[in-house]
Amino acid sequence: MNLMKVLIAGSRGMLGSELMSIFQNDPAGHDLAGFDLPEIDITMPESYCDAVHNLRPDVVINAAAFTRVDDCETQSDIAMRVNGEGAGNLAAAFVDALFIHYSTDYIFDGRKTEGYREDDAPSPVSVYGKSKLLGEELVRRNSPKHMILRISWLFGANGVNFIHTIVGAARKGNPLRVVNDQHGSPTYAKDVAWQTLKMIEAGCRGTYHVTNGGNCSWYDLAVRAVAWAKIPDISITPVASSEYLRPAPRPACSILVDTRMTREGLPRLRSWQDAAREYVEQHLL
Repeated sequence: MNLMKVLIAGSRGMLGSELMSIFQNDPAGHDLAGFDLPEIDITMPESYCDAVHNLRPDVVINAAAFTRVDDCETQSDIAMRVNGEGAGNLAAAFVDALFIHYSTDYIFDGRKTEGYREDDAPSPVSVYGKSKLLGEELVRRNSPKHMILRISWLFGANGVNFIHTIVGAARKGNPLRVVNDQHGSPTYAKDVAWQTLKMIEAGCRGTYHVTNGGNCSWYDLAVRAVAWAKIPDISITPVASSEYLRPAPRPACSILVDTRMTREGLPRLRSWQDAAREYVEQHLL
């Protein structure tokens, strides 16, 4: 692969930090730059205008997002600015580059029990989902060369996530009650970063679903994570979503089917079990 100039927005986040590591360690030796808050804000184009003129990147990767789903309900203006308008502004600013943007399973309403393909019609039920859908639409409008990668149930070393939270709670020794009627595909940020590089190398364009293989409920994931963390004698009870009323509604089924990767012969990500177990054993033991 040829040397590329790569700019990563949100470089200190869970996914952004993994992207920085993957590109830094790639044998091709890419010219890599990253930025994040507070020095650069994707909602303020004037904050990165110098980067446009000075760096002239071949690839821009947008890993910046407002991901606190419940907070998006009460801070909808911020969610729309960051996840929607900010993504669109960034794509427009770097119009000559390949623009890569990450979206979410939450753009779907969760009523389709067999999982969602790339060409299924979005119908978000939360502000977070609506803001991410707006981001998709603006990226498509503003960037002639783009890749939109929809990911779900993300976990990783640099940031709070469900697995980290549930293992921490189990270590306190209290009984746990975990939702068992929401299903999705847990996905390792490190694997998404690797797949992003492979897809750039393959010349991919358009919208793809990128998740680790298989699916489960939050309860299934909790049981496995606690076992991998070697925490004995913890009671974990499956419960319905109705027992945990939260500001933002969650889709009951947010499984993403990687139809395009399969059709195009791209390597698929390993199973969620293998990825999550590695994460627990390397970062939570």
